[in-house]
Amino acid sequence: MSTNEIETPRSTIVTLEAHATCPVTHVLRRIGDKWSPVIIRLLSERGYGFNELDRSIEGISRRMLTRTLRMLEEEGFVSRTPHTQAPARVEYALTELGHSLREQLFAFGRWAVTHNADLRGRPGDPASRTPPGCDPAGTPQPPGKAHLREWSGTEARQS
Repeated sequence: MSTNEIETPRSTIVTLEAHATCPVTHVLRRIGDKWSPVIIRLLSERGYGFNELDRSIEGISRRMLTRTLRMLEEEGFVSRTPHTQAPARVEYALTELGHSLREQLFAFGRWAVTHNADLRGRPGDPASRTPPGCDPAGTPQPPGKAHLREWSGTEARQS
């Protein structure tokens, strides 16, 4: 190589196999759906029965709630405990693995709140509108709950 040539770094190639076997990709596929973060958030407070979860999450169908809970259980994030006393019920709770994931989701939530303005775009841009069911910062709001700033671990800011 001559002294006039500038060495440029080689670009990294991510193969399909590397992407498919990446642990981060695996987790994001599991919890990156519409309802998993909401369910994990609720279960981070305490255990819930199925009907109680169904009433606590506006807009989710019973079928989707069942599918999401099954997937979270299969992945080891949620436990399902049947109770035989009348009336029979099932309680869902976060496992130790689920609680460790919750901490990562809270950290992600704090990052999202901090960088929300950067992510939302310019005023007038459709991406800058507050989505339905969110507070002005774009944070999802479950029905009947106060600000979901708890996601980020911060208190609601006073205006």
